[in-house]
Amino acid sequence: MSIEEIGRNLPALLCAILTAILFIQSGLDKVFDWKGNLGWLTGHFEKTFLNGTVSIMLAVITLMEIATGFLSAIGVIYFLISGSVILIFYAAIIGAASILALFFGQRVAKDYPGAAVLVPYFILLIIMMYLTNPYLKS
Repeated sequence: MSIEEIGRNLPALLCAILTAILFIQSGLDKVFDWKGNLGWLTGHFEKTFLNGTVSIMLAVITLMEIATGFLSAIGVIYFLISGSVILIFYAAIIGAASILALFFGQRVAKDYPGAAVLVPYFILLIIMMYLTNPYLKS
């Protein structure tokens, strides 16, 4: 791995490291405080059509967050070994999907400030996806 290659991919690598920290922490928080998160989300969605689906939504978003975080971290290591950013690209896709799911839930619950907070994370993931997209490389 050359320093030039690392330099060319440094923005993507830094995005991936930030994404790993963000999603691993968020996913593990949901795992270790399942009851607290479930209780809060049940109240958050009690007056919406999503009311009966809170536990399955929490399980799905937890898995997506953990997958995004660990795939980002592994993607950085994989890049240093192989020079490929493909795992970071896949992490960005899963991460963007999880942010979209969270955004949808916040909008349904009419938590507009909570939805707005998610937009910078989504932008980060779109940038990460663009920087690592194998279909854009010549």
